[in-house]
Amino acid sequence: MQMPVATASGEANPEGSTLSALLETRLPESRDAEVPNGESGGVLRHVKHLLIGKPRSPTDPSVFHHISLVAFLAWVGLGADGLSSSAYGPDEAFRHLLGHEYLALYLALMMAITVGVISFAYSLLIEHFPTGGGGYVVASKLLGPKVGVVSGSALVVDYVLTVAISIAAGADAVFSFLPLVWQPYKLAAATAALVVLLILNLRGVKESIKVLLPIFFVFLITHVVLIGYGVLAKLGGLPTVIHTARSQGTSDLTLLGFVPLLMIFLRAYSLGGGTYTGIEAVSNGLQILREPRVSTGKRTMLYMATSLAFTAGGILLCYLLWSASPEEGKTMNAVLLERVFSSWTLGSWRVGAWIVVVTLVSEGALLFVAAQAGFIDGPRVLSNMALDSWVPHRFASLSERLVTKNGILLIGLASAALMIYTKGQVSFLVVLYSINVFLTFSLTEMGMSRFWLTEGRKHHKNWFRNLCVHLTGLTLCLSILCVTTYEKFTEGGWLTLVVTSSFIALCFLIQKHYAGVREQIRKLDDVLCMLPEPGEAKSVAGIDAAQPVAALLVSGYGGLGMHSLLSIQRLYPGFYKNLLFLSVGAVDSGHFKGVAEMEALTKRTEENLQRYVDCARGFGFNAEYRYSIGTEVVAEAETLCRHVAKEYHKATFYLGQLIFKKERFYNRLLHNDTAYAIQRRLQFSGVQTVILPIRMEIN
Repeated sequence: MQMPVATASGEANPEGSTLSALLETRLPESRDAEVPNGESGGVLRHVKHLLIGKPRSPTDPSVFHHISLVAFLAWVGLGADGLSSSAYGPDEAFRHLLGHEYLALYLALMMAITVGVISFAYSLLIEHFPTGGGGYVVASKLLGPKVGVVSGSALVVDYVLTVAISIAAGADAVFSFLPLVWQPYKLAAATAALVVLLILNLRGVKESIKVLLPIFFVFLITHVVLIGYGVLAKLGGLPTVIHTARSQGTSDLTLLGFVPLLMIFLRAYSLGGGTYTGIEAVSNGLQILREPRVSTGKRTMLYMATSLAFTAGGILLCYLLWSASPEEGKTMNAVLLERVFSSWTLGSWRVGAWIVVVTLVSEGALLFVAAQAGFIDGPRVLSNMALDSWVPHRFASLSERLVTKNGILLIGLASAALMIYTKGQVSFLVVLYSINVFLTFSLTEMGMSRFWLTEGRKHHKNWFRNLCVHLTGLTLCLSILCVTTYEKFTEGGWLTLVVTSSFIALCFLIQKHYAGVREQIRKLDDVLCMLPEPGEAKSVAGIDAAQPVAALLVSGYGGLGMHSLLSIQRLYPGFYKNLLFLSVGAVDSGHFKGVAEMEALTKRTEENLQRYVDCARGFGFNAEYRYSIGTEVVAEAETLCRHVAKEYHKATFYLGQLIFKKERFYNRLLHNDTAYAIQRRLQFSGVQTVILPIRMEIN
């Protein structure tokens, strides 16, 4: 019988783990008996702590301060995705202007405007959705859950691509100054970098950002020097460039006509859409920001928008001013750097060559840092979807380091597979990336436009301004989405549509399964209505430790727990006079947001247990309760049960486990076998543990 987990919302998690509220035991005669897999101590645990750090306590009020980010660190961790896109967004756009390079002047201006519009739109979004969630939450709340799952699925695939493209582009940047014969080793180097980032993120967000902070600084300094010197050195020739742009534009208008020339510009503008792909990261990751989150988020958005507009627009302008053109085995930024700095010398020292190397290394390293956004926000989107039962509930679980470990592992492994499949080709990955990003952008802007048009104008005086911002953003995002999909559909765009559509279909199947389980649990809740009213709870002295004790693991008060209680009485009529109710308040990403949420979880866990106790006492039993709060349900349950077993030597522990009519391969993925895991640990320690089946009449 799989019992639901106690959550801060007080709802049962039908993923088969009432056990979520499970126990932890310690028998005096078996204090040295450890978990069979050796996780309680020894070499494996030492290595684990060495790699990802020691456990953190979610009940420690100071933990939120230690793991949350101020605006500057958030700019590094979340804004690096947007800023790093200047390494491949302007590059991709400029390559599609060949023969019409003068349009880069207008394209740079258009890029800066687009960054400003989308960033401002997302700043407004932060005000209305201060708990985070970004595009998934906006679409779900404003356009409906079915549209929300489309946005969420696109975001998950997008963040897989964020990691893949950031690391692949970083490898391109680093290998741009290395000999061509080294190119075959690029994919292996990129994969190694991905593994390092995966381990860093399992340690925790703040730790990984602090490690990568120096890279961010070096990137900023080198690119400010590049753009500043690149523009100032050619400032005298800027009027000539502008005059040439006008004359060539007039000539092209005469030869091609306005519409064809506009299409060339729009094509380059749209295919450079990778420039804007990291803007949504802040709104998706608000949960990790320092309070007050709204002001911290908006300040982070300002930092990111300003730096991205300056960097992307400045680099594109420098391409034009320095007549940069594509070269084999090199990025456009590498070509530009060589043209700007190659002549710099200091005596006999070729200072310029070293500046090129340092800048490219910092660019490549920042692209690795940018993969952080995928590791930070991707698992958070998955956790939000898990709480709504679109993906397996285990993706909402937190590890002992208080990170969404399952989501991090999924994003990392999927990114590695994609990078290997595409052989790290940035030009291919950026197409897949941009389509999903702008699908999410478009749905978000559509939802916010609808809000301001229908509800916002009734209560907000600035509704018309905000509506105009979101409508402008919607127009820009839809334009980029349509052009990119049309232009690149046969060049790989079809793949991202197939993958995203498949993920959406899978989400609907998972949600249908969970809905069936919830319906079965609802029927069990009807058991409560059939029970006779208990008498008034009598004052009892407490559980008699000398007599047999039935220790029942429960979560939220409801039919599942009562079903288990009735099963015990049916199996052993009149044997137990002492009942002990145990529960673990499972801390997941849905409510690990602050001290208030943790206090609410503790209070609700106690209230549910007290209801069981009152009911049992009303029927004449001696009843008490014990509970624990933690993220690792099995470990918390084991510890709780061991302490109880030490206190009550004649206690037998009962766990509930959902049993399906037909066992399917996906049942273990969708439902944690928490009961079996706890039973194995407790029985290995000599603690008597019995699993009570709860039948689910669904296929």
